[in-house]
Amino acid sequence: MKLTPLDIKKQEFKKVMRGYDPVEVDTFMDMMANEFEEVLKQQKEMRDRSIELDTQLKDYKQIEKTLQQTLLQAQEVTGRTYESARKEAEIIVKDAEGRAAKIVEQANGELVRLNRELSELRIRRESLIGRMRVLLSAELDLLKTLDSEGVQQLTTDTSHGTGKEHLDVERIITNIDHDAAAQSH
Repeated sequence: MKLTPLDIKKQEFKKVMRGYDPVEVDTFMDMMANEFEEVLKQQKEMRDRSIELDTQLKDYKQIEKTLQQTLLQAQEVTGRTYESARKEAEIIVKDAEGRAAKIVEQANGELVRLNRELSELRIRRESLIGRMRVLLSAELDLLKTLDSEGVQQLTTDTSHGTGKEHLDVERIITNIDHDAAAQSH
């Protein structure tokens, strides 16, 4: 049976002859009931506080568990993000390498084309120089022939409507040879 402060206050004892002083016993019983009531009150407060702390502890444990799960998820997401970024970087690098190879290939193709054009231009220049030499040589031969037939007639009227008094064919051929040599270097 549980004893309450009210039980202590209402408790009555038999009266015997040589017993205790009833006023003193009643006073002690009241004092004891008050003290017991205070202890029960503190016990109830402690129990309520304990329940409150247990609830808080459960809440904190739940928060801790949630934080751990969140941390694990964040680590997994970070890992996946890192892996995704690494793969994306590899793709970008491969793409850039492919484009660079294509650019180099195009540049090499352009270089080959330009070298071919340069060779063709050199051949055309040589051909032109050769034709000019043949033409000038023919003209020189013609001049020599004309010179032997009638030096007097040419020397008196060398312009023949050209506006030039004298034509130095040897100097022209030397200049053409010099220009051709300079361009081939």
